Amino acid sequence: MPLYITWLDYLGVSVFAMSGALVASRKQMDIIGFALVATVTGIGGGTLRDIILDRPVFWISEQFYLFICLVIACIGFFFAHRVQKRYSLLLWFDAIGISAYGILGAHLALNQGASFLPAITLGVMTATFGGLVRDVITNETPLILKHEVYATAALLSACTYVALRLIGVDITTAAIIGTVFGFALRACGIQFQLSLPRYRPRKGADY
Repeated sequence: MPLYITWLDYLGVSVFAMSGALVASRKQMDIIGFALVATVTGIGGGTLRDIILDRPVFWISEQFYLFICLVIACIGFFFAHRVQKRYSLLLWFDAIGISAYGILGAHLALNQGASFLPAITLGVMTATFGGLVRDVITNETPLILKHEVYATAALLSACTYVALRLIGVDITTAAIIGTVFGFALRACGIQFQLSLPRYRPRKGADY
């Protein structure tokens, strides 16, 4: 992978692992709980991505990813109590993660020969799956089900990246622009509580 994409992968794993550690701190888990939640969150989306693409699961051949998750779990265990607004920090780490992983999933899907729509779909799945598993195993309401734009930010990242690649923009530029767009949308969702229109109950038709 290009160097920028590799660092994007490290960034995605790191920030998702930290978001997992922050949730573990809110749940007052022990060090093993921190390690489990941080690792599952950090590598969950990438694992699903690699299984769907039928490629070697990235953290089996490159153990550095597991090392990142475990180090961040330890940092969270010893220092999370110093952060007063842990939930707010969790949201911002998650925003970075979904922006980065939306790009990465789409990039790898394109490299495997997928067309634009499957590539975008895989980008969204890669970006949201780790956080979804984190919230399920810690008995939290999944962020993807809350009102603020969440998966939409990953969708924007992936769409922007794929569209730019299709018109010939180089990988690094497309990845940077896609990441910025996705993060900006999620940041607006956090800051201004933006959300998509919700379904409203309506009276059924009479037949």
